[in-house]
Amino acid sequence: MAMIEKEVERTNRAVQETTFASGNEMAALAASQINYHIMGYFPITPSTEIAQLLDQMKVRGEHDTKLIPADGEHGSAGICYGASLMGARVLNATSANGLMYMLEQLPVQSGTRFPMVLNLVTRSVSGPLDIHGDHSDLYFTLNTGWVVLLARTPQAVYDMNVMALKIAEHEDVRLPVIIAYDGFFTSHQKRKVHYFRDRETVQAFIGPRKEGFPTAADPKRPVTIGAHMGGDDLINNHYQQSVALYRAGDVFRQVAAEYEKWSGRRYEPLDLYRMDDADVALFLLNSAAETAKDVADRLRKQGVKAGVVSPNIIRPFPADEIRQALKHVKVLLIGERADSYGAYGANMTHEVKAALQEDRDNETIVVSRVYGLGGKDFYTEDAEALFRMAIEVMENGRAEKPFDYFGHVPGQPEQQPKRLLEPLHGDAFRTGLIHVAMDEKTKRLNVKIPPLRALTAKPKRLAPGHGACPGCGIFPGLELFFKGIEGDIVVLFQTGCAYVVSAAYPYSAHKQTMVHNLFQNGAATLSGMVEAFFELKRRGELNVSDDVTFVMVTGDGGMDIGMGSAIGAALRNHKLIIIEYDNEGYMNTGAQMSYSTPMGHMTTTTGVGNTQRGKSFHHKDTPQIMAATNIPYVFTGTEAFPQDLVKKAAKAQWYAQHEGTVYGKLLITCPLNWKSEERYGEKILEAAVNSCFFPLYEVERGKTTITYDPEAKGRRVPLSEWLKYMGKTKHLLQKENEGLLHELEQEVERRWSILKAKHEHPYL
Repeated sequence: MAMIEKEVERTNRAVQETTFASGNEMAALAASQINYHIMGYFPITPSTEIAQLLDQMKVRGEHDTKLIPADGEHGSAGICYGASLMGARVLNATSANGLMYMLEQLPVQSGTRFPMVLNLVTRSVSGPLDIHGDHSDLYFTLNTGWVVLLARTPQAVYDMNVMALKIAEHEDVRLPVIIAYDGFFTSHQKRKVHYFRDRETVQAFIGPRKEGFPTAADPKRPVTIGAHMGGDDLINNHYQQSVALYRAGDVFRQVAAEYEKWSGRRYEPLDLYRMDDADVALFLLNSAAETAKDVADRLRKQGVKAGVVSPNIIRPFPADEIRQALKHVKVLLIGERADSYGAYGANMTHEVKAALQEDRDNETIVVSRVYGLGGKDFYTEDAEALFRMAIEVMENGRAEKPFDYFGHVPGQPEQQPKRLLEPLHGDAFRTGLIHVAMDEKTKRLNVKIPPLRALTAKPKRLAPGHGACPGCGIFPGLELFFKGIEGDIVVLFQTGCAYVVSAAYPYSAHKQTMVHNLFQNGAATLSGMVEAFFELKRRGELNVSDDVTFVMVTGDGGMDIGMGSAIGAALRNHKLIIIEYDNEGYMNTGAQMSYSTPMGHMTTTTGVGNTQRGKSFHHKDTPQIMAATNIPYVFTGTEAFPQDLVKKAAKAQWYAQHEGTVYGKLLITCPLNWKSEERYGEKILEAAVNSCFFPLYEVERGKTTITYDPEAKGRRVPLSEWLKYMGKTKHLLQKENEGLLHELEQEVERRWSILKAKHEHPYL
C-alpha cells in the first residue's frame, strides 16, 4: 500500500480505467474492490441489482465478501448490525419500503456508533405501490443519526462508495453512512465512468480496518453493547452522537480533498453550478440537478443569471455553504421529490429556510415545489418551467404560492375508468355440486366433487388480460384452487408477481374484492379484515351473507419476509386461508434466491461457477412449519393433479369458515426464471411430485395423510427426471456435481420417509 501511495504522490493520481456503466454497477464494483467482510441483503427493486452483481463477481472470484440473504429487510439490517459489532466491514443496499422495514434498526446502529455503508437506491414509498424513483424514502433517513451522502451520477456513486467507508471509520466519526442515488434514473442508466484499475488502490486509499475500538470479537476483552440508559445518560450519549455527526462534515471535506489527489475528482458539500452571480437558482437533489444545468446554460444565453445548487451531503446539513452560496440570490426555487404532508414544504425547504434565517442580511425569496413523485420524468422543459416560476417571483418581488405541487394534472370525469365486466358475487360462484361433510367417527371431512368438466361452467375469479409471463403457473394454479371454493371471497394479495400483473392502476383483473398489502404484513392485515367483518355482523351493522371466504395469496418469497405475520395469524387461528404459490424464488424482483429455493438451484443471487454451485442450503419446509402451529388444515397441491387440488380447496373453505386458519402450498411453474420450456409446465409439476420432491399430502386436525403416493402407484421417478426439464438445474446433472445431486436426493428421501411415517402413525 505504501508503494501505491508513493505512486499517487509522484504521478498526482492513481491509475484509472474508463467504462460505460450504471449506478448499481458502480456501487457493486466499489464494494467488490473494497472487499467487505459481510453484506446482509434482501431483494427490492431497484437496489436488487447490487447483490446480484456482487454474486456474479463472487462466482468469478473477484471478491470474497460473505453475502447473507436475509428473511426481510429488518433481518438484513440486523445481520449488518451484528457483523459491525464484531468489527467487520459491512455493506447493505435497499429501497423504499425495504428501508421503512429496516428503519427501526438504523438509530440503533448509529446510537451505538458502529460504522457501515448502506446504498439507498431511492424509490417511492407506498402506498399506493410504485417502484420508481423519488425521495420519499430518503427523507425518512434524516433523523436516524446516519451520515447521508448524495450521488447525482454513476461516477458519483462509485466515488461516494469509496469515500463512505473511510468517513464512517474515521476516529472523529464512527457512524454509519448512507449513499443515496435515484432509482432507475441513476441506478440503471449508463454513463461514462472512471474507476481505479486495481482494488489495491481502493484499499490503500481507505486504509486498514481500524483497531482499538470496542467490538464483540475478543472474548478476552468482553463488552456490553446496547445497555438501556436513563435520561441523564441518554442525553450525554446523544450529545456525543450529535457532535460526531457534525464532525462528519469536516471529515467529508478532508476525505474529499484527499480523494481528489487520488482520482482528480473533487466533491464539495455543495455542487454549485454557475452560482457566482446567479439571481435565480434551483435547489435540486441528485439526477434532476444534472438536467437543470443544461437549462441554466440556455437561460444564461438569454441574459438570465441562472444557477443550480445540489448538495453532495445532507447529513450533516451544509448550512454554512448554503448561506454563502445564496448571499446574493434573489429567488431560490427548491424542488422536492417528496412531501412532508401538511408542513407547507418538504424537508429541504425547511432546512434551507432555517439556514438562511441565521443570515440576517439574506433577502432570498424561497419557493418550494413538489415534483417528480413516483419516478415521473423530469425533462429540460420541466426545469425551464421551474426557472420561469422563479423569474416571475423575482419580477413580482413576492411569491403568490410559496408552496405547491408541480406536474400534477386535474382529473377528467369523462376519462374515468369504465367497468368492463359486471361484478359477480354469490350464486355466480356457487355450483351446488361440491359437497363437504364431517365424518363424526373419524372427525375428518369427506368431500365429493363432480367431474372437473362440470366445474368449467363456474366463472373464473380473475378476468383475462393480466400481464403474466407466458407459461406462468400462478393463475392456472389459483383458478383451479378457486374452483373448489363456493360463493363469495375477499382476497388479499401480498406484493409479488400475481398482484403486480393483475392490478396495475387503472386496471384490475379481479372480479371480487381484492386488497393489496406488503410482503411482511399480509396475514395480519387479513386478520384485521376478518375480525372486523364478523364484529360488524355481530353488531348488526353489516348485512352480508355468512359464506364470505377470506383468502390471502402469497408467493415470490412472501412466506419468508411474511413468515412471522403468517405464524401470528395461525396462532390466533383466524378464519382465513393462506394460499402460497411456490415459484421457488423472489421472481417479482428478478429471480433472486428465496428460502423456498431448493439446494443447488441457480438464481440471480446463487450463481453457478468455479466458486459456488447454486444455493448452498436446503429449502424451507413451510407446510410442516405451519402444521406445527396446530391450525386445523394444511395441504399441498398442484394443477398437475387437479382433482386432488379441488378437493383440498373445498376442505380449506370448510375449515376456514368453521374452525380457523388454513394454509396451502401450490407448486407452480415459472418458465422465465426456471429456464424451462412453456410446453413442459405440467410435465415439470408431475415430475416434481413423482420424484417425491413435492409430495401431495394434507394435515387435517394434526393427522397427516399422503393423498397421492407415487411409490404405491409404481410411478416414482428419479430426482433427475424433474431436474432435467429446467435450465436452472442442468448443472446438477453434470458429473462434477454428483455429490451435490446426491445430497439433494438424500434430503428428498429423508423428508419423504418422515412423511410416510407420519402417514402411518397418527400421533407423529
